[in-house]
Amino acid sequence: MTNLLIKLFIKDKDVNNLETRGKYGILSSATGIIVNILLSIVKIIIGVVANSISIISDALNNITDVGSSIVTMIGFKISQKKIDKDHPWGHGRMEYITAFIVDIIILMVGFELLKTSIYKIINPELPAVSNVTILILIIAVLTKLWLFLFYKKIAKIINSNAIKGNAYDSISDSVSTLVVLISAIIAKVFGISIDGYASLVVSAFILFTGYKAIKETIDLLLGMKPDPEFINDIEAETKKYEIISGIHDIMVHDYGPGRKIVSFHAEVPADGDICKVHDIIDQMEQDLYEKFNCITTIHMDPIVVDNEEINEMKEFTKDIVNELNSEFSIHDFRMTDGGKRINLIFDLVVPRDKEYNKEEIVKNIQEKIHNKNNKYYAVIKVETSYI
Repeated sequence: MTNLLIKLFIKDKDVNNLETRGKYGILSSATGIIVNILLSIVKIIIGVVANSISIISDALNNITDVGSSIVTMIGFKISQKKIDKDHPWGHGRMEYITAFIVDIIILMVGFELLKTSIYKIINPELPAVSNVTILILIIAVLTKLWLFLFYKKIAKIINSNAIKGNAYDSISDSVSTLVVLISAIIAKVFGISIDGYASLVVSAFILFTGYKAIKETIDLLLGMKPDPEFINDIEAETKKYEIISGIHDIMVHDYGPGRKIVSFHAEVPADGDICKVHDIIDQMEQDLYEKFNCITTIHMDPIVVDNEEINEMKEFTKDIVNELNSEFSIHDFRMTDGGKRINLIFDLVVPRDKEYNKEEIVKNIQEKIHNKNNKYYAVIKVETSYI
């Protein structure tokens, strides 16, 4: 069914195209609206007839899903707006904002159901459950399970956190309805009312799902560490250019799905033809854009590559740093001869998520380099990694 819907409504399969991405978003939202409206109407009817608070609660949950899908659809429409003078990087982050709104709705529903469940536990009533009620709940569980798989596939295709939030919501709905179904069967077979307790389980699951979703969305709004796989792909692509000795100081700015701004420093031969090197860097920026759909700015760092002493000391310094911590790295290594002393100048990169005694680390490296040759003095700038 999912593949059929995609085939019918999405003609262009290029997800890097913002218009195509918007069509995927609208398709998922429209599907969610239709399915949840039908489910909520049917559940309200059987909930009222059966006098079951858990079924009515489940129906209200579906109504909020309709609202979530509408918010998601609006978010996709706004995110597709063209660049303007006040928003030079577009409106892509609107997807994150709408995902946040959806997550808030999920939490609000969870808290409301929690209050209702506690009341029903204190004041229990035996619901009047029929075979039709049980059959409809089974169909509802399977429908929500399909909707979860549908959302999950669309979210993966276009890498959308908003649709992923809807997927989380759908699987929680599926489990919630399953709990309600079990409660209904117990009421019918054994004449025991666990309606309030079933509703309590539903609310707890919804709250957990909402917490998990909102945490992920807040991380995206605040700015997360870039995907390691994306960084590896960038590094692998740059290795295809023989003139590039290495890259460092990689920074990735996320302005919404499909809107990444990347910058890094590329080490190039100091004695190379600056015009030719610049042309290669320009071509690399264009290639990265075409392959990864990211705007890239590359800073050239000239380094000496054919000096035996410099190469030897660079490898020696790398070994020292690696012995201290395999997560450390160096770049921009150069040597300046002042006659009585030779300065070894380089940047030391340490992980951002850990605390280090930087003065002690620098002193340790300086001593080992000086012991190698008393004319050597290390001038070290300590940086923290952004990846």
